[in-house]
Amino acid sequence: MKLKTIISGLLFLISTGLFAQEEPTKILINNVEIFNGKDQKTIKGNVLIEHNIITKISTNSIPIDQNGKAKIIDGQGKFLMPGLIDAHVHLLFESVPQTQAMLSDYAMLNLMAAKASEKQLLRGFTTVRDLGGGSLTLAKAIDMGLVTGPRVFSSGAFISQTGGHGDFGLPMDVPRKIGELSYPERNGMVAIADGADNVLMRTREQLRQGATQIKLMAGGGVSSNYDPLDVTQYTEAEFKAAVSAAQNWGTYVTVHAYTPKAIRTAIEAGVTCIDHGQLADEETVKLMAEKGIWWSLQPFLDDDDAIPFPEGSANRIKQLEMTNGTDKAYNLAKKYNIKLAWGTDCLFDASLAAKQGKQLAKMTKWFSPFEVLKMATYDNAQLLYLSGKRNPYQEGKLGEISEGAYADLVLVNGNPLKNILLVQDPERNFLLIMKDGKIYKNTLNK
Repeated sequence: MKLKTIISGLLFLISTGLFAQEEPTKILINNVEIFNGKDQKTIKGNVLIEHNIITKISTNSIPIDQNGKAKIIDGQGKFLMPGLIDAHVHLLFESVPQTQAMLSDYAMLNLMAAKASEKQLLRGFTTVRDLGGGSLTLAKAIDMGLVTGPRVFSSGAFISQTGGHGDFGLPMDVPRKIGELSYPERNGMVAIADGADNVLMRTREQLRQGATQIKLMAGGGVSSNYDPLDVTQYTEAEFKAAVSAAQNWGTYVTVHAYTPKAIRTAIEAGVTCIDHGQLADEETVKLMAEKGIWWSLQPFLDDDDAIPFPEGSANRIKQLEMTNGTDKAYNLAKKYNIKLAWGTDCLFDASLAAKQGKQLAKMTKWFSPFEVLKMATYDNAQLLYLSGKRNPYQEGKLGEISEGAYADLVLVNGNPLKNILLVQDPERNFLLIMKDGKIYKNTLNK
């Protein structure tokens, strides 16, 4: 009886953290092939991490005081790369069917999104840019350590005009009563705003709540029901209202846009990033190059990774038109040396979300494996830095392995610079996953 009491007491102390083992303050990863995110040439060496920052990288051995607060990992000659970055996600919507996403209460969506964010991290994505859907609460919870997930650059609600790509209301919701907000609006998932003054207010609301950048809908979309793909949304004056508010907060506006007119209207108003753009023409891409615009382009193709809209439906017809422009868009981006980011924009399907790495590997249709990995690490980080002081992660650098960078790392069983298909199966090929100096997966000894 006495022994049972002692054991129960020890279990209680362990479970409450009062008897928990201290996290190591230093981690040394020895014997790895290091891809720093920027250079095609790798080096064989060792990496020292202190707390959450990489403090030393050397081809020589790194001495470390093994005082019980240090951990040494033998990397076994494996490939070490920066954690991956997805520049276009919707954490609250990626893994739930569209009807459920529109009808579920906000608390349930956050619980499901918390699980989805953990899966993203375990796929090697240590940072994401969430472009609408109400992820601000989830982002804060991750940073507080309440749930597991990647770093989140959150836009808060995506801002849309009535009948725009962000209007997912029911057909009988119009005429709309002035001042009446829908449930998704009240919870910061979407923001319907018409007119420059309303756009200005809704933009300021997102910034007030902690948005790192602002997302507006500039044109028709595939998954929305009221807007044909060719429709241009928002006027230059409305865009300028959002841009002015964002600039006052030291950050930027990105827009959902496919067509030349939607893209050009947004750029003329001061928008600095275009998401999608599959239907851009050469003249518009030239303008993007002249203005130094970022292009966050997704490898949307009519394949097994596409959202499965019913054949013959309006959404399916729009999807086919959009995906038919993807190849031309990438070739134009390359021709004019556009600042290019990569993202997935997965929506409403957990099985498609699980193919995040496959969507990255697909980029070798247009780029070398080095260019692909650089885009999903270092290049995407440069886009994130447009958030300026609204960037919640100011202590270290993102998307690279360098002294002073965050310890966001993935150890791969094989060299994805030679075989990019390794990123398709993170469960098998990613042996160690670390974010912010904390190890979330380690199968090196299995």
